[in-house]
Formats: sequence, C-alpha cells, structure tokens
Amino acid sequence: MQHKVGIIMNGVTGRMGTNQHLMRSIVEIIKQGGVKLPNDESIMPDPILVGRNPAKLEALCKRSGIEKFSTDLDAVLADEQYSIYFDAQTTGRRADAVRKAVKAGKHIYCEKPMAVDTATALELHQLCLDAGVKNGVVQDKLWLPGLRKIKRLIENGFFGEILSVRGEFGYWVFEGDTIPAQRPSWNYRKEDDGGIIVDMLCHWRYVLDNIFGKVKAVSCLGATHIKERVDEQGNKYKCTADDSAYATFELEGDVIAHFNSSWTVRVRRDDLLTLQVDGTKGSAVAGLRECYIQHYGNTPKPVWNPDIAQPIDFFDGWSKIPEQEPFDNAFKVQWELFLKHVVKDDPFPWDMKEGAKGVQLAEKGIESWEKRAWVEIPEL
Repeated sequence: MQHKVGIIMNGVTGRMGTNQHLMRSIVEIIKQGGVKLPNDESIMPDPILVGRNPAKLEALCKRSGIEKFSTDLDAVLADEQYSIYFDAQTTGRRADAVRKAVKAGKHIYCEKPMAVDTATALELHQLCLDAGVKNGVVQDKLWLPGLRKIKRLIENGFFGEILSVRGEFGYWVFEGDTIPAQRPSWNYRKEDDGGIIVDMLCHWRYVLDNIFGKVKAVSCLGATHIKERVDEQGNKYKCTADDSAYATFELEGDVIAHFNSSWTVRVRRDDLLTLQVDGTKGSAVAGLRECYIQHYGNTPKPVWNPDIAQPIDFFDGWSKIPEQEPFDNAFKVQWELFLKHVVKDDPFPWDMKEGAKGVQLAEKGIESWEKRAWVEIPEL
C-alpha cells in the first residue's frame, strides 16, 4: 500500500531549499520509491513548489522533475490534496505563512530559525497544538555522520565524564566586489533578519541539548568584522548584522561548551564545522562526516619548552572511527521521520517548541552581547 502525501514547498528556490530539501531530500525519496514502511507499505511525496517568481519555479521544476508549481499560496492552501506545508522562506516571511497554513489545517514543517523572536515561535507552536496539526522544525545537524559518531561514543561511555565541547564553524564568505559572495546579501543586514547569531545559535541549541546536555546560560560576543559588501545586483551595501559570534555555554552536568561561528575566517581544520569533545577517559574531534578519537592511554605527555622544536607530532595517537553504519543525507533523514510522523504517528520530538528554544538562545545571545554579561536560559 502506498500513502500519497501532498506537500506544499514554499520558498525552495533559495540555495538551502533547492539543494537540501528539494533535490537531496524530496526528489531522492521519490526516486527511491518513497519512504519504506513495514508490511510492504510506503509513503510517496507529492510536492508542489510555491514562490513569488514563476520563472524560477518553472526552471526548478524542469531541473527536479517536479511537475507542479504555483505563485498563489492561498489557492494551494485551500487544496485538500496537500496535507503538509513546508516553509523555507526568509525568516521574516515565515510566521504569516505558517499561520495561514495552520488555519487551513495543514501539518507544518519549517526551516530554522522558525520565527524572528521567541514569542512568535511559541505562538506558532500553540496555534499548531490548538489546531491539532503535527509540526516540526528542521534540526539537520543531529543526523550529520560526524555528530552521530560522537553520539555513539557517548552512548558507549568512551569519554568517561565529559568536561568540555569546543566548536569551530565557518569559512570566508567573499565580499562580492571581485569574487561573488557564496551567501545571500540579506544575511548581513539586520533589518532583513540577518546575522550569524540568529542563524547559528539555533543550531548549537539543538546540538547541545540533544547530545551533550541542556543549555543553562550563555555568554556571547558578536562582531561585524566586514563593514561593507556587494549584493546580488552589484550594489555596495552597509553590513548591519553580525558576521561572527564567540559564545560560551554552560550546560547541565557542569559541561562547558564554546563555539566560534564566523563568515570571516579562513579554514585550517578538517572541515567547515569541527567539534572537539574532551572527557576524563578520552577525546574526539568530529567534522561533518569523519571522527577521530584519542583514548586516555594514547594521550601524549607534552612539556612546555619553546626553545626547541616540538618533539611530539600531536596528530599521532588519534584513530579514525571506521564506517560502522550507513549515513544518509541529514535533511533527507529528518524528512523521512516527519513523513512517518504524519502518516503513521511515529514519534517526532523535534517540534516547534524545540525550534522555539533555538530562537530563544539566539535572543539570549544577543542580550548577552548587548549587556556584556552572562544570561540565564529559562525553561520554555
């Protein structure tokens, strides 16, 4: 038996929506014959692409093989053949569209940040509860192979007592004057809901909460290192949003986490995101896919002496975790889980309240920056 599920995909003409949600998730699920269920059942997505630019939508349909698109969101929401509304628009447009979709009785799945502020995020969650519609927020990094390997190590007791987590995220985003920028210009304008604190602290919230321990407090310093950039039309504009964030988090269990997030850093590490976890019995360093470990028994004993060449190669003594299980695209994995949640009522804990926690941490990070002080994170 095949369960056909109509999905309204709004805003997928953007980079993330096109690449991760459409091409690498929904299109791939369709190609594989749907989401496989027990007893020869499956879930087959039936998407329609929605946006404001018909030319972009038509081109994306040709590229993806999806046959249907529309610029009339209200008309599509009124169509009963579509039961899920997915939103990948810019953050400021999301809340109004989600409200319409909830009113139309659609299940809601959306990108993060799910709203521009915590109050709006909690309002959207409550609307979903009151309407009895299922809801979820994208929390893709939980299914990255590197982070899954970290999770396995924790489950197996490898670290002993976890002491600290160090995250390094980012890369150099070109200004756009000589080499085209690889991120959209709105990311660098506060008035358009841009900024790396709003973008990345939402991610770090669910990574920390789900893998290492609930976030209790934050100390954050933001910066706008590059003052001027060039937009998609070749026009110079003033950067009004933070392009870098230096944040320390206090977690339950006395774990300290520190994340540097920057679009103005040149990469000399294993990947665009690396995570180092240090514990009493061992340490691990994970990128997006790979993970290296060093056990207590393999830990070298350095002695500080700047007058001689360092005799220890600190990359020795680290072992690469072998591939012990297959890992699919992280966005695709969560899409399949959400589709099972809608059709078969499988558990899906990553709902809008979890998404609101990410918005809350971003808000508290900005508050910490403004106050130049530690800020507690209250329970939602």
